Amino acid sequence: MSLDLRIPMGLMFSLLGIILGGFGLATNNSVIYNASLGINVNKWWGLVLLIFGITMYILGRRGQKRAASLPPEPVDETRSRLGH
Repeated sequence: MSLDLRIPMGLMFSLLGIILGGFGLATNNSVIYNASLGINVNKWWGLVLLIFGITMYILGRRGQKRAASLPPEPVDETRSRLGH
C-alpha cells in the first residue's frame, strides 16, 4: 500500500491554515493591518490555505479508495528486468 502525497500535504496545509487564520482572528481590527489598507491578510490567507488543504486531503482519500477498488495488475514474468 502506498501513501498518496496529497493526504499529508492536505493535513499540513490545513493545520497551517488553522494557525494563520486563528492568528488573524485573534488580531482582528489591529494596528498591524493599517499597512495593508485595513485588510486582515492573515485571516483571508488562512482561509485559503485551509480550503486548499481540505481539498487536497479529500482528493487524496478519494484516490486511495479508487486505487484500492481496482484489481491488481498481472505480473509479466517472461519480461526480463532491465538494468540487471
